Amino acid sequence: MRQVPNLTIRFFAVIVGRSLFSCLALVGCQTGLSAETLKAHYGMTLMGLSIGSAYANGFVEPRSYRIDIGMRTTGLANLVNSAKGVASASGGMSLNGPSPSSYANTTSNSEETRTIRMSLSSNAVRSVDIRPEPWDLPARVPLGESARRRVVDPVSALIMPVPANQELIGPAACERTISVFDGITRFDISLSYSGAQNIEAKGYAGPVVVCAARYTPIAGHRPDSASTRYMSENQDIHV
Repeated sequence: MRQVPNLTIRFFAVIVGRSLFSCLALVGCQTGLSAETLKAHYGMTLMGLSIGSAYANGFVEPRSYRIDIGMRTTGLANLVNSAKGVASASGGMSLNGPSPSSYANTTSNSEETRTIRMSLSSNAVRSVDIRPEPWDLPARVPLGESARRRVVDPVSALIMPVPANQELIGPAACERTISVFDGITRFDISLSYSGAQNIEAKGYAGPVVVCAARYTPIAGHRPDSASTRYMSENQDIHV
């Protein structure tokens, strides 16, 4: 089966709620705030070319959250591999950030459709159901128990609390490493403050934070994968 390169390289987002959220492509919220409504539109580009779009809808309350997202490739990307997907996550909120309880994801391309369902508690994975399982499991880095603890799912990772005594539009919105498990692979996303810029789009005009992101594979990936090497070596990923 042919491996398909990861096409998601750079995201731009507008997030609208009761107050300004802090990051492009990531939902920033200050601890102690009341319920926030999330409505986001994403554009996906690769080397300056538009390759798809995505959306996110949901809410973030002081003690709970739910987010639904969807994506679809368009244009030139469809010549390589037409892909689409939907995902959702829900759980509770703590001072340390989101603590997911459930995650579901269905993705499809020209070759197959895969559904992942995962339950979690206290940021630890309790169960995972993958249908169908990846055909190349023997070639992947084994997942130990430690890879399933102190993690969030990819959707919950979009929620990034900012301490109440810090500015939403500032370094505190970025500086962190997020441990992510998607049911198959475990990886870290390290964010650092890259700056702020003003944007103007439907629903919002004003300042946003831009974070530089680095992808570090931990387990569940293929060491010989071209897309894994590309993402881990890429120093031009921004959110």
